[in-house]
Amino acid sequence: MTTGSRLLGELIDSLRCLPGVGAKSAQRMAFHLLEREREGGLRLASALESAMRDVGNCGRCRNFSETPVCSLCSSASRDRHVLCVVESASDLAAIEQATGFRGHYFVLLGRLSPLDGLGPDELGLPLLAERLGEGEIEEMIIATNPTVEGEATAHYIGQLARAAGIRATRLAHGVPLGGELEFVDRGTLAHAFGSRQSLG
Repeated sequence: MTTGSRLLGELIDSLRCLPGVGAKSAQRMAFHLLEREREGGLRLASALESAMRDVGNCGRCRNFSETPVCSLCSSASRDRHVLCVVESASDLAAIEQATGFRGHYFVLLGRLSPLDGLGPDELGLPLLAERLGEGEIEEMIIATNPTVEGEATAHYIGQLARAAGIRATRLAHGVPLGGELEFVDRGTLAHAFGSRQSLG
């Protein structure tokens, strides 16, 4: 993209690494920062540099952390007998914000996808198996997404739990609260129908 400035061009190209940000959006962001938000831009640059340099992964749950063990894993107020397995840190954040869950987490940072080079090792499943073998966990909640890869990952993790003699549960998927059947997609409706539960 021709901007008349090499540094501006580099800024625009750098902003395009963000998800959903194309050439036009990146250009608009760069112009906004330079025209009206230089102080905010400097704060952003400083925060980005610090985070990229200092944020790693918790050695226990693989969540993002700047310490060897994150604050969730080191908290004495959380239930160490229940472990929730999620695909990403954003899934963990969603559960924390929407539920009263007070157990521990394990973040896969992906889902089984051989075509993308994501196998058990890349998802940290040996570390998960090690945690399951410690004897502290009584229930593992599998909260992977209801995609083909997410279901395959859930199946694999369920086998790890069974091998360790741990109860594995799966998040329910189906008709959304407040939804109307005629507007629910066929796959969701079929899954909800097949996973129906007894009343009382």
